[in-house]
Amino acid sequence: MRQHLAQQYDEEESEINITPMLDVVFIMLIFFIVTATFVKEAGIEVNRPDAATAVKQEKANILVAIGPNNDIWIDRRQIDIRSVRPNIERLHAENPQGSVVIQADKESKTDTLIQVMDAARSAGVFNVSIAAQEQ
Repeated sequence: MRQHLAQQYDEEESEINITPMLDVVFIMLIFFIVTATFVKEAGIEVNRPDAATAVKQEKANILVAIGPNNDIWIDRRQIDIRSVRPNIERLHAENPQGSVVIQADKESKTDTLIQVMDAARSAGVFNVSIAAQEQ
């Protein structure tokens, strides 16, 4: 009987408990998901104009694209000019340090660009840039 109990005790002691290791891996996974920065896209490919003084903008979190037909895209969704301000307000509330970068196509009208810039400024974002292609 003692021998049987001793053998059973040895078998239980020889098993490896991986529960703490799984806890650590799960916590690391959550940490990396929360701290990861994702590349945001406006929604369409824009043919930007060339500029000799183009500078890379850091922390450009709110991207607005204006297509050649003056269609406006934010977060891969085509939106109306009247809903630009609420969308920018929502995105700016999520990340107050971010700036707005407008990617206007060469063929788009200046009027649409000005309306988007006004909507961004009326939403409380004064760091507004226009994207250009480096020469």
